[in-house]
Amino acid sequence: MTGFSAARPFPHEQVERWDAETDVAIVGFGAAGACAAIEAAGAGATVTLFEAASGSGGASALSGGEIYLGGGGGTDAQRDAGFTDTTEALEAYLMMAGGPDADAAKVALYARESLSHYQWLKDQGVPYKGSFLPGKIIEPAEDDTLIWSGSEAAWPFSEAATPAPRGHTIQFMGWGGGRKLMDIFEARVRALGVDVQCDARVLSLVVDTDARVTGLVVRLDGQPRFIRARKGVILATGGFCMNDDMLRRHAPQTLRLANPIGENDNGSGILMGMGVGGDAIHMDEFFTTCPWIMPESLVKGIFVNERGQRFINEDCYHGRVSRTMLDQPGDRVFLLVDNAIFARPLDLARIEIAAVGDSWEEVERELGLPENTLAPTVHTFNRYAAEGHDPVFNKASEWLKVLDEGPFAALELNIRTSFFSFFTLGGLNTRPSGEVLDRAGNIVPGLYAAGRATSGLPRWGHGYSSGLSLADCTFFGRMAGRQAATATPD
Repeated sequence: MTGFSAARPFPHEQVERWDAETDVAIVGFGAAGACAAIEAAGAGATVTLFEAASGSGGASALSGGEIYLGGGGGTDAQRDAGFTDTTEALEAYLMMAGGPDADAAKVALYARESLSHYQWLKDQGVPYKGSFLPGKIIEPAEDDTLIWSGSEAAWPFSEAATPAPRGHTIQFMGWGGGRKLMDIFEARVRALGVDVQCDARVLSLVVDTDARVTGLVVRLDGQPRFIRARKGVILATGGFCMNDDMLRRHAPQTLRLANPIGENDNGSGILMGMGVGGDAIHMDEFFTTCPWIMPESLVKGIFVNERGQRFINEDCYHGRVSRTMLDQPGDRVFLLVDNAIFARPLDLARIEIAAVGDSWEEVERELGLPENTLAPTVHTFNRYAAEGHDPVFNKASEWLKVLDEGPFAALELNIRTSFFSFFTLGGLNTRPSGEVLDRAGNIVPGLYAAGRATSGLPRWGHGYSSGLSLADCTFFGRMAGRQAATATPD
């Protein structure tokens, strides 16, 4: 299969014969590709969807099936739980969560349309029980809906936007509802008559002399096939967490992490987009987390780095805390707890007890830290916690606990050996309507993208919230599908 490359488009004028034609060609059958297909087919376009694996899913099927939703006065689940969530609060939070270069246009559109997107999901058959689980939750253990899935109630986010829980999880018993979500989307895709081609690896985009994307080269049955896309191609191929070369080039911090969340997230769609002039942005950004907040009592502990220094308010979203761990010196951070709040973390997390002592000075010595590093940090925290506040990192009062009931312990989270899952957040720069942009901000004609092949709503690892990626994939997948379906045929 020589002569084809994801990073280099195939010239239109060298195509001797088109093996098939369609209005819209979609690459990738995860949530972004599925929602793009549903919207494009619903708009009357003929749609062909190509998936490299043997079935639908991608990273979306590996998720908890949670989507970040709110605004407009609140979803039914939010209102039933007593929360009134305004569009302004949702937008303000998403702007903070998106980081220094949050996409204001995408944030504003999503905040404004979030409630209607929730209804759209229900219309596809996605079920929601509607019940609310308070406290610190990674995923509902049963089939509940609403959880606090980000840093909404933690500083500094709580000062900028009225807090509300916005994680809406598909009704599913246990963890891992993403597979059920994808089964529902797949059923809708097929019911709409979309031509689904699995075991079909896209080798290259086809581009004409006007720099317009006109089709694809796809490996089908072991042979290269040329597919004409009259209205456009949508890349929904996921991120690049499974591509070590791209990680080394763009996001080298992830090379310390051993647990990528992906299936075929090899960056091929990003490379194809770049190969036709698309601009890839924020390629250094990624999400990571270690599930240290279970049991919940551990949130009342404090984290220190290898210098014995605190570095964050521990009541933030577990992914924000975990991402900040990677900014610390060395590979280890320590969660300090006393006997009153001590509990064994999840076995999955691979968190070990590094030291135990009858005083914080003894714990400091057992960890091999310099004298008067860790112990003064704890004493300073305890002094203010006894007064009911945390002036150093602004941890909320409900999570403050004086750590004075011995024996005391330090739990070790090791960046290289504990369970730190991750996926990438950088990708192609797109308009809210899905068109891929070049470095000058101009549209690459005939090319669209959605999901983790783009830099979308979630583009800052320190601000990520659970459900943001599926929110981005489903909503902006729809926008790309709609836009491509209404484009003027080539």
